Amino acid sequence: MPFEIDFLSVGNGEMSGDAIAARYGSPDAYTVIIYDGGTQESGAELVEHIKKYYQTEYVDHVVNSHPDADHASGLSVVLEKLGVGTLWIHRPWNYSHIILDYFKDGRITSESLKKRLHEKMAAAYNLEQLALKKRINIREPFQGETIGSFHVLSPNREWYIHELIASFEKSPEQKMAEMTSNRTLTYGLLKVLAEVAKKAVTWVAERWEIELLREDVETSAENESSVILYAYMEESKHGILLTGDSGVKALTVAANYLESYNISAPQIIKFLQIPHHGSRHNVSSSVLDRIVGQRLSGKPSDYDKVAFVSAGKDSTTHPRKMVINAFIRRGAQVFATKGQSKRHQRGMPAREGWEIVTPLEFSNQVEGWD
Repeated sequence: MPFEIDFLSVGNGEMSGDAIAARYGSPDAYTVIIYDGGTQESGAELVEHIKKYYQTEYVDHVVNSHPDADHASGLSVVLEKLGVGTLWIHRPWNYSHIILDYFKDGRITSESLKKRLHEKMAAAYNLEQLALKKRINIREPFQGETIGSFHVLSPNREWYIHELIASFEKSPEQKMAEMTSNRTLTYGLLKVLAEVAKKAVTWVAERWEIELLREDVETSAENESSVILYAYMEESKHGILLTGDSGVKALTVAANYLESYNISAPQIIKFLQIPHHGSRHNVSSSVLDRIVGQRLSGKPSDYDKVAFVSAGKDSTTHPRKMVINAFIRRGAQVFATKGQSKRHQRGMPAREGWEIVTPLEFSNQVEGWD
């Protein structure tokens, strides 16, 4: 089955986000999926991309991986400007009556908690309201659900409701955005903080046989709630994995689910999204061994996997070099957006003006942990 996956560039500066579109099937019966929409600007670019390259104004499935604004905001433009079959989105506010006791605060009621969740996840809540207004079908993407040819590997419903929601906090990106309502000043703050981080970073040597990823890393509950999608394109024997901002816990849940069906991810998956813009707090060596494959003894002459990572054009922290190295060690060619949209395809026609790009190289110097 011919398919193509596009990672659009999100943001012009330090900020990173995800805006991903995919199309597969036959010319007379393509299925179109959007997985996250980045910012409002990238959402508008997604709309134009779908119209120009997919030659349609209808999207079968829109998936919001998790409620962070850098993934959800742009999808509001998609819902407003294009026809949409189904919106796949988690609605944690609908479970306020279930999780109320977890907060151990008698002053909180189910309604006040629901309102608080609306406010904390305004970008995602806005998507729900838009879908209701436009009478778009809404479904929640829990493990076991099927979205076109894609299968939801994580999160499972019980874990999401009884553990993840109660641990939700605003992401650092959202907190920083709230420091000021002036976008120019916000970008200025991001730039200053990035420069401070850049000056403070220490570099350490990393060889092919030495991997410096840690096993004890953690990420936010919101990130762990990311919808992980898997599809297998039979004709090209191409497994696809989309991960959002998922961390080690969610990737472990996904690996367990695949293995319960006797599916070996390293053998099947040929295209992967690197989680959370290449953050080193979202992956470990052991989980990558299960998802991507075992480390190779030496640099391969022929890579059998492709990994894309969404990263801001001027980002100094995304993607981390030790994460890039880890994927290369496991036989993946790595490509970062960094201000340019990237496309991966099998069996689709060439696009005028789109060129073959060079993958990122293995780095002998990586960012130190301290």
